[in-house]
Amino acid sequence: MGDSENNIHETPEAVPSESAEPQAEAPQAAPAPEPMAAPVGSGPFYGTGRRKTSVARVYLRPGSGRLRINGRALEEVFTSPQWREHARGALVFTGVADQYDAEISVKGGGLSGQSGAIRLGVARALLLANPALRPRLRQNGYLTRDPRMKERKKYGQKGARKRFQWTKR
Repeated sequence: MGDSENNIHETPEAVPSESAEPQAEAPQAAPAPEPMAAPVGSGPFYGTGRRKTSVARVYLRPGSGRLRINGRALEEVFTSPQWREHARGALVFTGVADQYDAEISVKGGGLSGQSGAIRLGVARALLLANPALRPRLRQNGYLTRDPRMKERKKYGQKGARKRFQWTKR
């Protein structure tokens, strides 16, 4: 263990001194932003999203940022601003909310599940439109399918976890 190679503390002559020949350091420039790949084709770009029991089919086309859900405007379908933000999340995050129109067909579930399904479908369609967005969308969770589902009811019980009332006699 007395080897000089394994010694944590180096001798002063082994460490290069600051007074020795100053090295010319190149000024460090800020890292250049990663180039965005041009969109592939003109569309339509298709993406399927699922959440709970909802399924959304999303068609993205170059346009002005209009979202139509089952033939109705986004504001008519989702009355809560939280659901609207959730559905438009991937478009706003990537900064292309005003560059694409979306025709969306969604079935099943409630409004919360439908907004989650639309979010995933829009993100998948955006990925087809511009593959360079994949790392950013993946890192921020837009391409991850939420696996949470309603737990099934079990026989001999009142619900998934709730039991019938126990009687002593």
